[in-house]
Amino acid sequence: MWSLVLLTIVGGIYYLKLPNRHKAIIKTKVYHGFGIVDEQWNIIPSDTAIRLVTPTLVIDNIYKSMEGPKVIRSFQIDHERSDLVWINSFRTRALSTNEVDQLSDDYICHTNVDFYDGEHYGKWQLNHRIGEQYPRLTSMSHGIENYDLPHGFGFPVFTDENLFIATQSLNHNIKGDPFTIKHDITIGFEPHSKSMKPLMSKTVFVMLPYDVENPFQGPTEDNPNMCLPLETKNHSYTNEQGESLSGHWVIFPGKATYRYDITKQLQLNDSTTMHAIATHLHPFAERLSLKNKTTDSILFTAEAQNYKNKIGLKEVSYFSSESGVMLHPNHNYELVLETNNTTEINQDMMASMFVFLYDKEMDAQLQSYNAAK
Repeated sequence: MWSLVLLTIVGGIYYLKLPNRHKAIIKTKVYHGFGIVDEQWNIIPSDTAIRLVTPTLVIDNIYKSMEGPKVIRSFQIDHERSDLVWINSFRTRALSTNEVDQLSDDYICHTNVDFYDGEHYGKWQLNHRIGEQYPRLTSMSHGIENYDLPHGFGFPVFTDENLFIATQSLNHNIKGDPFTIKHDITIGFEPHSKSMKPLMSKTVFVMLPYDVENPFQGPTEDNPNMCLPLETKNHSYTNEQGESLSGHWVIFPGKATYRYDITKQLQLNDSTTMHAIATHLHPFAERLSLKNKTTDSILFTAEAQNYKNKIGLKEVSYFSSESGVMLHPNHNYELVLETNNTTEINQDMMASMFVFLYDKEMDAQLQSYNAAK
């Protein structure tokens, strides 16, 4: 009896000390595990899309970016056949738990779509790509909840291939009684056509250095370029020089500009064209630009519209082009982020782009596939 009481007290103290994000994970497991709210996914396939409606998510607190309740699962477009199709559009919206009434997209933090690189590249005899980079296809996020790839382009997958989805909720503004939501995710595709051109996705993002010995001191007079990371367990990296870098950091009140060289993140082995960009930003970002440092030219700027009467991103622009923009392996590229924290307290920030490039190597494999058919 006393051991149970002691365990409860220790567990309660441990829980109270957890950050908001970890509390949300535990509460979601309890809500679903004990059947307090619906834990089932509703998957609705069609000839041109697969729709995935999430289990119920309970919003019982203010949840800033990367903090809210989330759910994950693997899926296939159609496990009963193995047809080649082309993914070409992405949609996420917030729904009531009746799965009919649409709610504000302000309850969407992000929805990540990943593929299994071992399975995917193994099917195309591109084994040298396995493990080369994190196999993220794209992300829909706050302010940019839906977008299409340009006409004639897509990401080729077989209908029985395993894909992976992770979606996280958001609540910057609503306090009071708990309420429930669902996320409704639609991934669009079209049947195989020999005229389609394949795209590969590259994830590029801003990282800033921090002092690994004293990470939460932030910038100092001696180290003015150091950032203040949100935490050091997630979104932390080490570069070739041994510096510790964070992709999720604090922005202080007022305006600021951040730059990061993404040449190595792009991993360009050959010149190719860029055809689409989806951007992930947090509130108080104003714009994120992709710059060719070699030619001193801006290739694309994602403009972010912040709400004026509440915290949140009203809209973030994205890039889509059939003709594309040329990128070169002997050029250097960087992201330039401009922020304006209009509050009197510190806020958090992330800045990423999901860059879709023409995949010349995959196209060669597709030509062989088409010839065999």
